[in-house]
This record gives sequence, C-alpha cells and structure tokens, in this order.
Amino acid sequence: MKVDALDHFTIVTADLDTSIAFYTDVIGLSNGERPPFDFPGAWLYCGDRAVLHLISAEQGREQGVIDHAAFRLTGYQEMMARLKKVGAKYRETQLPGWGITQVFVDTPDNAMVELIFQPDDVGAKA
Repeated sequence: MKVDALDHFTIVTADLDTSIAFYTDVIGLSNGERPPFDFPGAWLYCGDRAVLHLISAEQGREQGVIDHAAFRLTGYQEMMARLKKVGAKYRETQLPGWGITQVFVDTPDNAMVELIFQPDDVGAKA
C-alpha cells in the first residue's frame, strides 16, 4: 500500500460566501462543480482537482480547524500584493537550508493555509 497524493481537505465554515471569496480571490482556487448534496457548500479546484471542500456550519456540524493545508504556488510578488490588499494576517518564513519560502495565512475560518514558493520565484523581495 502507498499513498499517492493528497486528495482534498474539508473546512466547516460559518460564512460560506466569505470563505469562497477568500480561497478564489486571494489564494487563486476556482469554484467548480459539486455533487447535488442536500446541504450548502462548495468545491474549490486547483486545476482539474477539487482540493478544498467547504461545508456550511449551518448544517449543525461543529466548526473545526485543520492546522493547515499547503499549496505550491508561483507568482510570489503578486500573492504578497494580494495578501496586503485584503489585509490578510500572515507570517513568512524560509525552510532552513532549502531556500523555500513559506507564507502562512490565517483564513476567514480560523484555519491556516501555507503557500509554498520556490527560491527562483521569490527572487529579490520588494
């Protein structure tokens, strides 16, 4: 047995519309096709994969927190400008000895998203 890849993660959210806007407008996922469940939610896609499932807390599910989910991105400068524009709370670190930049962003759901940028994408920080 082996695990091939992360399929998706699910967040129960108190404000579905705000969460959809955050993950699409700030992070860059796209809101896509979702099975016709009998409860509100959204499936957000990275390319052709639904990597984030949002479920409305109004269904009686307890709002929970995943420590974080990580996305590999390109476009470091553009992302930093987006985060500053929306006033997102974040912290930036580098993996010691690897040069990889990690940006940890607090989400509207009180979860955290890690954005991973390779050294050649980050370049000279503005």
